[in-house]
Amino acid sequence: MKRNETGNPPRWLSFFGIFLLPVMGGVWLTAVEAAEQSANHLVIRVDQGSLQINRNIYGHFAEHLGGCIYGGLWVGEDSPIPNTRGIRNDVAEALKRIQVPVLRWPGGCFADEYHWKDGIGPREKRPPMVNTHWGMVTENNHFGTHEFMDLCEQLGTEPYICGNVGSGEIKEMQEWVEYMTFGGSSPMADLRRQNGREEPWKVRYWGVGNESWGCGGNMKPEYYADLYLRFQTYLRNFPGNRLFKIACGSHGTYYEWTRVLMREAGRRMNGLSLHYYCGSGRKSRSATKFEEEDWFAQIERALEMDDILTAHSAIMDEYDKEKRVGLMVDEWGAWHEVEPGTNPGFLFQQNSLRDAMVAALTLNIFHYHCERVKMANIAQMVNVLQAMVLTDGPKMVLTPTYHVFDMFKVHQDATWLPTELISEDYRFGNEKIPALHASASKDAGGKIHISLCNFDPNKAQALTCVLKGAEANQVSGQILTADTITAHNTFENPENVKPAAFDGAKIQESVIHVTMPPKSIVVLEVE
Repeated sequence: MKRNETGNPPRWLSFFGIFLLPVMGGVWLTAVEAAEQSANHLVIRVDQGSLQINRNIYGHFAEHLGGCIYGGLWVGEDSPIPNTRGIRNDVAEALKRIQVPVLRWPGGCFADEYHWKDGIGPREKRPPMVNTHWGMVTENNHFGTHEFMDLCEQLGTEPYICGNVGSGEIKEMQEWVEYMTFGGSSPMADLRRQNGREEPWKVRYWGVGNESWGCGGNMKPEYYADLYLRFQTYLRNFPGNRLFKIACGSHGTYYEWTRVLMREAGRRMNGLSLHYYCGSGRKSRSATKFEEEDWFAQIERALEMDDILTAHSAIMDEYDKEKRVGLMVDEWGAWHEVEPGTNPGFLFQQNSLRDAMVAALTLNIFHYHCERVKMANIAQMVNVLQAMVLTDGPKMVLTPTYHVFDMFKVHQDATWLPTELISEDYRFGNEKIPALHASASKDAGGKIHISLCNFDPNKAQALTCVLKGAEANQVSGQILTADTITAHNTFENPENVKPAAFDGAKIQESVIHVTMPPKSIVVLEVE
């Protein structure tokens, strides 16, 4: 091949798609070949996409815990805070923007001491209850079944009811299903009408207990499996409504629980739950006062979600080769110390760029497991643990995690695209993890979305991305980052961490070249 004066191939050759990079032996690489030999490269198999990312992976969780319900979602109809039938407008509008697909309620540990009949009828006549799990506060039960279903309708989200197995009886749960979903004449349906709701609701997702191995009864898996089989027998499908029955699953690496439940009751369930929280830090458990060692440790623990899902899925595959039973990660997130001066039982914690990174990489991991994972519910929606929104009286602020859900909503119900990522290491001390994490999908309109994480807080990362089975003609994107790893939003400074337009992606001869700043999350849209 004749070279020009600079030693490069002629310009006409570049025009036809040859990347100007020589290798040993005088061989010239195409743009794609060069990309695949770079230190960081991502191959997206657009032509192999066949699985759907269930939108319910982007689900949420609202428990009667601290300020999640009272003050966070519910202020009452007489509140000076603007509301619609008692549900505060600012929070509802924010949640609608991120397209919440499904919402789990009333717990959590609270579910197994909640008696639903105490939360219906005239509010002034509802008996109060002591929340023994969370802060020993007395609740007035003003937020109950009707209020929750109104919230779901305002948000355009599906309800996911978690029923009481720990302290409840079969008859109580059976009647709750009848109250909510039966359109004919019966004692429970007529009671619902007396309380102001003529037509039954559509309720698909129904959980039979919560954490039955712990706060939900300290049960052995064999005992709970028998209880589950009994309870689910009497959860009836009334005309026009069919329940998706979810058995209480394990936590983290409690694989024996999954094995027993699948062996003994797998044929009678539609879903099996799983809980996993990644605790914060090594030197500090503070949500906002931590160093790089704590940043690294938190991300390392969040990455363990991949191994956990792989192991539980393998056990489920032994008993359910058709993958009929969905794995429902209905509690997950980062768990830090509560904010100083707050009630320890309220689990109120701040939310930093670190939490946004945990959310982004966890959602990416769910995408990779979308053949088995059919729902996930981040804990929790407002004012508790890894919340979307924080409130203080009339004040409200969106967290960095909220912005991740807003950026990532493009993946809901999209086709997952297999990827192959080669990444440099992010090192801290003697330990290392990949610096980059990625996932991709294609929506119904043919747009490809690529979600990327750069975990390294000190180094920008250059990434080349190749689409197999599609061409890249134009690219745009959003980025979430900040000046420091501890950056967070406050009521006084609500936009310290927020998305911005991303201009660090360019297309060169159908190869996408991305320069990711340190500690950044990027979502690209490729057409």
